Parts: sequence; structure tokens; C-alpha cells
Amino acid sequence: MRYSRRMATPGPTTQHALSLWASSLLQQARIITGLSQRGLAAVAGVPRSTVVRIEAGTMQPTLPMLQRILIAAGQEMRIRLEPYDDHDDVLDNLAALDPERAARFALGGKQLDAALAAGKP
Repeated sequence: MRYSRRMATPGPTTQHALSLWASSLLQQARIITGLSQRGLAAVAGVPRSTVVRIEAGTMQPTLPMLQRILIAAGQEMRIRLEPYDDHDDVLDNLAALDPERAARFALGGKQLDAALAAGKP
């Protein structure tokens, strides 16, 4: 059987977001529970370095490991399938057409992130 539909391949923006998925989940679980990285590692039975590396985005845990750590924090991960949303791919294509504008946009986002982190509105 042949499929005529082309498989979606995530662009750079989507790939970056996926690479930080586990990091975001652990950080959110720690915020909800008030646990430190050390405290989360202790209740999950993993080395602190594992939590640090996952949160830094330098380690991609398996789904069972991520679920085990989240459950130790009293949280549960639920996954569902949805149709692929290509909005990030559209933005990546527009950025490829005008790299200078994309760079200015990215810089503005970093400045906003820094302002929010510093507690400035």
C-alpha cells in the first residue's frame, strides 16, 4: 500500500521546543510541589545530577524515567495524539526568507524573557 501524504518533519523551532519538553515538565513539577532539585532527586531515587541535566536540557530521559520522577513529585504525565500543527514550521520558513528580521524578533524575545526573569513587567 502506498501513502500519498507526505510525512511532517519538524523544523528547527519545533525541534528546539521538543528538546526542552522534559526540562519544562520537571521544572513545572518542582514549582508546583516546592521541591528543590536535590529534594526531587531524593524522593525520585535518582542522582541530583540527573535532575540538573534534564532541567538544563543536556539529558533527554526515557518516558518511563521521566514518569517515575514526576510521580515521585506527585504529578502525572499524560500523553495524547493530536493532528500535527505546522505553525512553527511556517514561522521557520518565513525566517529563512528574511533572516535579519528573524534575528531581530529572536533578540526581542530574549529581552522579554530577561525582563520577566528580573521581575519587570
